[in-house]
Amino acid sequence: MFGRWLNGRRAAGAAQGNALAGLEVPRSAGLLSCRVLDPVNEIVPLAEFAVTDGAGRKVFGGETDPFGNVLATVPAGEYRLAVTAEGFTPFHGSATVVEGGHASLGDVTLQLAVPPQLPAPGEWEVEPMHSQIGFTARHIGLARIHGRFNTFAGAVRIADRMEDSAMHVIIDAASIDTNVQMRDDHLRSSDFLDVGRYPTMEFYSERFVHRGGTRWGVTGALTLHGVSRTVTLDTQYLGLGSGLEGETRAACRATTELHREDFTLTWQTMLARGIAAVGSSISIDMDIQIVPKS
Repeated sequence: MFGRWLNGRRAAGAAQGNALAGLEVPRSAGLLSCRVLDPVNEIVPLAEFAVTDGAGRKVFGGETDPFGNVLATVPAGEYRLAVTAEGFTPFHGSATVVEGGHASLGDVTLQLAVPPQLPAPGEWEVEPMHSQIGFTARHIGLARIHGRFNTFAGAVRIADRMEDSAMHVIIDAASIDTNVQMRDDHLRSSDFLDVGRYPTMEFYSERFVHRGGTRWGVTGALTLHGVSRTVTLDTQYLGLGSGLEGETRAACRATTELHREDFTLTWQTMLARGIAAVGSSISIDMDIQIVPKS
């Protein structure tokens, strides 16, 4: 966590007689620390934190360790610490770090966040004008290609218990768009999607699992290129809102990763030094808004 030590190091906290007494830090630097707890004093591991300086620039960041600790070595100065974790309200604190010193914020207690209201039970549909289904693929081992599908439709049945809900999404495979006509034509060909034989992709799920806070896992069958595989969407529910005409909307963001070989999309060519022209994994990133079905 502390990175590479510089020359001319000194011990920090020796006068404090604690576990940090023998820890060496660069000259002109000090330590910043805290322990992150929940409202019942249980530790919060893997909470995200960021340390910024007086100008608002990020100096250091990461996740709390398995015991909920934050420990950073930073140059002497004024700092702000922000801590966030799923299901809790963010914490913001400040500290002054002196040369060779240890600035501890002690135990930081995160408060439970009020979860956003779920959509009402009933029939909803994906609103394509304010939704997007995008993807990212690796190209020649270096750059990334970004694309999207321009035509899709979907329906969601919200049950009395959200966990009993279901959804069905259909995507027009020929609507793939990477902003390069020649590449898009190749992706539509039999080398890849073969849209003549498989004009649509479909995802159907009736398994919604609450993972805590605003996180949900939506597991279902994705049919692509004539092959069906089980896929789980890592979903963040963003809550309810109103459109320009006063209509109710619900929104979420979902991500997953697919492997081309799982769906027999096995076309490949190798470049010099054995580098693949197209990577095997595809990252899917969706921003979805749904409205009550009219």
